[in-house]
Amino acid sequence: YFLILLVKFGLETAVFYSCSPKKYMYFLSVCSLSVLLADFLLTVLMGAAWFLGPEKSLVSTCFLLATASTTYGALPLPMLIVGFVDYCLDDVFMCNVSVSWKTFRNVILTLVVWAVAFHNSILSDYVGLVELDSSGEINVLLCKVTESTVITAFAFGLFMACLLTLVPFWSRIPQWVREVDRMLESREQQQNTRLEENSLTRPPLWFSITLGFILFWMPYLVMSVSCLICGVGVPAHLGVNLLWLECSNSLLVGLVFWAKSHTK
Repeated sequence: YFLILLVKFGLETAVFYSCSPKKYMYFLSVCSLSVLLADFLLTVLMGAAWFLGPEKSLVSTCFLLATASTTYGALPLPMLIVGFVDYCLDDVFMCNVSVSWKTFRNVILTLVVWAVAFHNSILSDYVGLVELDSSGEINVLLCKVTESTVITAFAFGLFMACLLTLVPFWSRIPQWVREVDRMLESREQQQNTRLEENSLTRPPLWFSITLGFILFWMPYLVMSVSCLICGVGVPAHLGVNLLWLECSNSLLVGLVFWAKSHTK
């Protein structure tokens, strides 16, 4: 378990420094940092429990994993809701607020979300020892780890939505991708005269945003759905990661950008 958490923390660090924009004036950016710090803390605690052994460790590995899974499992829904509201209202109520105040507000909101999730985890029945009668003679004490139903529904629903979105435009996608390549080449060469030639063949804005999202995030969605189909259970303390958070961030930004594109 310690090695798995160590690998996750290493991958999280790579994702954080390659994907996260570090703009802590937005709530989900602070959430990304908080998940990375929580993964570091959990890895350290698990390593200490392993090296010290069950006799000297303050908390058992069973308690750590059960508490972590229930705490992480309670995070996705409030993070999605608060993150979406933050993006929707940012240019309405927070346009004249300083960056420092936005960052402070987001830190407080993130701490509140984590505190509520941890409090619910402590009160949950999952963190206690469960007695299992395995053979009729030997009773085994164990802790349950939970999966995140929100992430499971999110990955599967988004995967199906992406596939259904592609179906009506399937034959025209290669042409549109080539058009994007030509636009990028023209922009690099500062030859903007060609950009308007094929404007009638371009897709609608909502599909352009969707197609860009799919081209980048489909590998992650395929991996998540494959685990679901194969019956590979992913505990919440592993399923709640920066890949999921950045994917959710891309989805929310795209939705808000498209919704406000007609007026802003």
